[in-house]
Amino acid sequence: MKIILFSRAQIAHTPEEIRQLIGTIGAFGFDYAVNEEFAPLVEQATGTALPPERIYGRYIGKQPTETVMVCYGGDGTLLEGVHHLCGAPIPVMGINAGHLGFLTSAPSNGLNLIFREIAEGNIATEPRSMLRVTGEFARQPESQLALNEFTVQRHGAGMISVETYVDRQMVATYHGDGVIVSTPTGSTAYSLSAGGPVVAPTCQCLVISPLAPHNLTMRPVVIPDTGVITLNVDARRADAFVTLDNRTYPVSHGASFTVERAEQTIFLAVPHNISFYDTLRNKMMWGIDIRS
Repeated sequence: MKIILFSRAQIAHTPEEIRQLIGTIGAFGFDYAVNEEFAPLVEQATGTALPPERIYGRYIGKQPTETVMVCYGGDGTLLEGVHHLCGAPIPVMGINAGHLGFLTSAPSNGLNLIFREIAEGNIATEPRSMLRVTGEFARQPESQLALNEFTVQRHGAGMISVETYVDRQMVATYHGDGVIVSTPTGSTAYSLSAGGPVVAPTCQCLVISPLAPHNLTMRPVVIPDTGVITLNVDARRADAFVTLDNRTYPVSHGASFTVERAEQTIFLAVPHNISFYDTLRNKMMWGIDIRS
C-alpha cells in the first residue's frame, strides 16, 4: 500500500509534527511519496534525503491499486492536492493541521488511528462530484476540474454582469460582483459566505449563487447536476477574473464559459465516526447556548 502525501510549505508545521507524520507512515510499513514543495521540509525535519522516486511534481502519474492520498493541512491544502490527481480514482484523506475543516476533518492528534484504519482497509469513502469548465480563458488552466466551485468575479471598483443560462434557458443576468457555481461539497465554502444554502455532499445538484447582486431580489438557485450552465461575461466597466477552486485566471469582456458535472469523481475518505453533520454542527457551533 502506498501513501501520496501532500502538504504546503507555507503551513506552519513544526519539525516534530513532520517527524511524527513520517514516522507513523513508516511504522505501518507504507511506501510513500511527497510533493516537491513539501519534500525539503520533510528532509530538513527528518535529516534524511528523499530519493527521487519518493518525490512527485505537478502530477502523481500512475500509482498502485491500493494508494491513498493524504493531505496534511486545511481545506485549501486538500483542494490543491486533489488537482494533482487529475481525476484519478484514488481516495483522498484530509488530516486537519489547524482549525476544523469541512474536508479535512480527521484530527492530527490521532495519526496512529488514522493510518491503522488505512492499513486495515477500514476507511469509508464518499464520492464527491466535481465541475468541468470549458471556455474562453485568457490563459488556459492546467486542469478544467473543480471540486468546490467555479466563480466569475469583478476586479476593481466597477460592476460586471454575468448572463446565466441552464440548458439554454435563461435564468438571470447577475449585475454585481459576479456569480458562483458550486458543487454540494463547495456549498459550505465560498457559496455559503455569499448566502448560498448548505447542501449535503451526496446530493446530486449544483448551486448558482450571485455575488453582491445589484438587484436585491436575486437569490441562489439549486439545479439538477445534469444541467449545463452557460455564463456570458460582460466586463466593459471593470476587469474580471474566474476561479477554479483556489486557482485564478484573468478573462476578457465577452468571454463565455460552460460549466457541467465532470465525469471524474473524487473519493473523499471519511474518518471513523465523523459525519458531515458532526462537522457542520461543530464548525457552525449549532446548538451552543451563546447566553452562557
